[in-house]
Amino acid sequence: MHEEEALNDNHPGPNHFELDQTGGDRKHRNSTYAKRRRVVLKYLERNYGTVRDFCQKHKTTLRYILWGTLLAGYLAMVIAACGLNFHRALPLFVITVAAIFFVVWDHFMAKYDHRIEELLSPGRRFLDSHWFWLKWVIWSSLILGVVFWLIFDTAKLGKWQLVSFGGLIVYVILLFLFSKHPTKVHWRPVFWGIGLQFLLGLLILRTGPGLRASQWLGKQVHTFLEHTDAGASFVFGENYTDHYLAFKFLPMVVFFSAVTSMLYYLGLMQWIIRKIGWLMLVTMGSSPVESVVAAGNIFVGYISPAHLLTASVMSAPASLAVAKLFWPETETPKTTLKDAMKMEMGDSRNLLEAASYGTSSSISLVANIAVNMIAFLALLSFVNAALSWFGNMFDYPQLSFELICSYIFMPFSFMMGVDWQDSFMVAKLIGYKTFFTEFVAYERLSKLVDLRKEAGPKFVDGVQQYMSIRSETIATYALCGFGNVSFLGLAISTLTSMAPSRKRDIAAGAVRALIAGNIACFMTACITGILSSTPVDITCHHIFENTFASGLSQNTTDVVSCCQSLLSSTVAVGPGEVIPGGYHSLSSLKTCCELLKPSTLNCTWIPDQL
Repeated sequence: MHEEEALNDNHPGPNHFELDQTGGDRKHRNSTYAKRRRVVLKYLERNYGTVRDFCQKHKTTLRYILWGTLLAGYLAMVIAACGLNFHRALPLFVITVAAIFFVVWDHFMAKYDHRIEELLSPGRRFLDSHWFWLKWVIWSSLILGVVFWLIFDTAKLGKWQLVSFGGLIVYVILLFLFSKHPTKVHWRPVFWGIGLQFLLGLLILRTGPGLRASQWLGKQVHTFLEHTDAGASFVFGENYTDHYLAFKFLPMVVFFSAVTSMLYYLGLMQWIIRKIGWLMLVTMGSSPVESVVAAGNIFVGYISPAHLLTASVMSAPASLAVAKLFWPETETPKTTLKDAMKMEMGDSRNLLEAASYGTSSSISLVANIAVNMIAFLALLSFVNAALSWFGNMFDYPQLSFELICSYIFMPFSFMMGVDWQDSFMVAKLIGYKTFFTEFVAYERLSKLVDLRKEAGPKFVDGVQQYMSIRSETIATYALCGFGNVSFLGLAISTLTSMAPSRKRDIAAGAVRALIAGNIACFMTACITGILSSTPVDITCHHIFENTFASGLSQNTTDVVSCCQSLLSSTVAVGPGEVIPGGYHSLSSLKTCCELLKPSTLNCTWIPDQL
């Protein structure tokens, strides 16, 4: 037995042998795998250096190939989309064409800037040597052109275009009389600013392509902002629109702020602002900083489509013109064009961080809007109650903030070209905007628009219920601005935090800034009054003239419709005290009254027109 044990110890069994053999195979495989991995790593290391050197040597060519491939793919996608449905792909097509144009323009100017300057230098020298008499020829031609245009246009549209033009002149005179340094006013930026306003308004309001482009762009902005509903409905529920301002409008501000921050990170916003700032600089001659800031303000705060979008663009040159007239510069700007056009990309490290930063930065703006609306509307209610209580002591309980504003701001609204009847209502809106915010004013204006669309009686118990389309349009442009007490306080605090040492200077110029901002909006409204028309009223004027004067059949659909509109807008106080609406004559009113025989108006009250 001991011999067998000894034998077993000296000669391991089959199990021990198999284990040793398996372990040896595993070690052999691991060693082989390690050798192969080292060989592969050495091979990759050698070839990585070769590839890296090749890419470094031909990086420009490879970059062109990469971007060329991506661009070709994008253009193929655009062409395919336009081929399938051009109307549907129109936004993509417009964006693509605009981007290609400006990229090519930038590349062309950067490469041939000096050659272009040399090519244009003879013409520049000629202008410099003959500018003294050429400027008088140019300005005289422009003034005569505007005068003749106003004469023919007024003959076609009516007298209220002349009222708007006269109001524009009055605003310029008032700014000059109350200027900080009237003897140092440089008139070139003033006239160019007004001219750019007029040109932009003419393109947008009077030309078919400009009007369609404005409406199309407004629709795209509206569609873009409607994406806010996804986040608002998720956070506030399906009935979030029941609280429009809090849960519909303020989320738009958050969304727009996030998108703007992303565009700044990508550099697109700076690129657009530089283009607009350069245009203002070369035309108006404003300082580089002023031009860039005015261009940037177009994209700050106004996020509504159609008329408000147009008003934001038109108010940019107007703000520079008013600033140069109301507080002209007395020193030469130290900042050059090159310095002003340098705009930082931001501190964000990626696109998501930029979106997050834009969202967070909107918190203060959203909170400011919300608390100001609560506070100022509460104050408005209290002020109206106090004024009514005070007026009741003199048997005049109708005394209110709105009534006071209607008399204070009525001359300003009338000078814009608003009808005398409507000027008091527009004056109330201006008061809301100046002492509270433009949000309150636009909320009141939207109610007036809804009442007009309902086509109810224009006067109820002697109180006017709504305005004409022309007055609504002018009011929309007049209210589009930051010229109010609420945002003035926000601007003072923001600028003071940026430049604490200039706190007194900022506070000293606050009131002038408030006045200048409002007048800039009023001038934009005057331009709108000059260029806008009232299609319904104009059509009815022609219908009445052609029908009543020629003895044609008066019982037509167009005549009846126009007569109904005329009678609903007429103010009848008593016999001999009847004011026709829509700028119509008493004879047209009398004919319409006899035709329709309304129960709300005694036709014998209408006097014969002298």
